[in-house]
Amino acid sequence: MHKLHAAWKHFKTITYHKYLVAQGCFRVGLYRQGILHDLSKYSPAEFMVGVNYYQGNRSPNDAEREAIGYSSAWLHHKGRNKHHYEYWLDYHKNARPGEMVPVPMPDRYIAEMIMDRIAACKVYKGKDYTDRDAYAYYLKGKNHHAMHEYTAHVLEKYLKMLAEYGEDRTFRCIRRNLVHKRSGHWLEKQLKCLFR
Repeated sequence: MHKLHAAWKHFKTITYHKYLVAQGCFRVGLYRQGILHDLSKYSPAEFMVGVNYYQGNRSPNDAEREAIGYSSAWLHHKGRNKHHYEYWLDYHKNARPGEMVPVPMPDRYIAEMIMDRIAACKVYKGKDYTDRDAYAYYLKGKNHHAMHEYTAHVLEKYLKMLAEYGEDRTFRCIRRNLVHKRSGHWLEKQLKCLFR
């Protein structure tokens, strides 16, 4: 594929993804995060990898990883975007010396991560997308995640809710429980989300 053509296609793909994430973030009240989401993808360090490895049906980072053994774009990206659980690794007093361990993500970034996963599925699945896709993708890699147990629990809960009940109900719960955090007992809030 000609580089200029690949650059245009990659630009359209990442911009459409960014638009879908912003749309989801706005629905749950994350306006600033929706606007700022994935801006690093337009940086030369990430954009040029996207152009060089563009395929259209999967992440160029996967293709770069296959070609050279790692993804320079991903390493750049995960260190600058708090909606990736890989950002939330740190040294911990209870870990072995020098060992990095996952720490819990703040709820607002878990909410953005959910929107990111939904948008990625919509981009790559196209007209074949269903609300079950993000949960299925999560389950496929579940045992390989270096994710804090709290983060994993919340992510899985809302992706499963999306698969079973759809966006409207799930986004209402995310807005109430992760973004705005109204007071009240946790289980009571969850039940209200499911049966409204």
